[in-house]
Amino acid sequence: MDQAFAQTVSGAAPAGNSAVGTIFQLLPIFLIMIVFYFLMIVPQNKERKKKEEMLKSIQRGDRVLTRGGIYGTVADIREQVIILKINENSKIEVDRSYIESVERSS
Repeated sequence: MDQAFAQTVSGAAPAGNSAVGTIFQLLPIFLIMIVFYFLMIVPQNKERKKKEEMLKSIQRGDRVLTRGGIYGTVADIREQVIILKINENSKIEVDRSYIESVERSS
């Protein structure tokens, strides 16, 4: 019987350094994780920081757009709540995190 076939059938590991073999088997997985980190997580963190800065810099008089598609002018700011003036007679309270974009007042 062929020796390689006998080792395969009996479950015996082929001769050689198994630690090095394991490292080379795991190397593609590590490379995929590194690529995933740089293509997905890093840009996502940059966008999150950019949005946090935008939300912190909201001031009275800024024109904003909410996630629900409502345009309004910032009338008042509380900790997590922003009061938007929609028209002359209407004001609504919106959670700060639901502000999608800010247009600075001039």
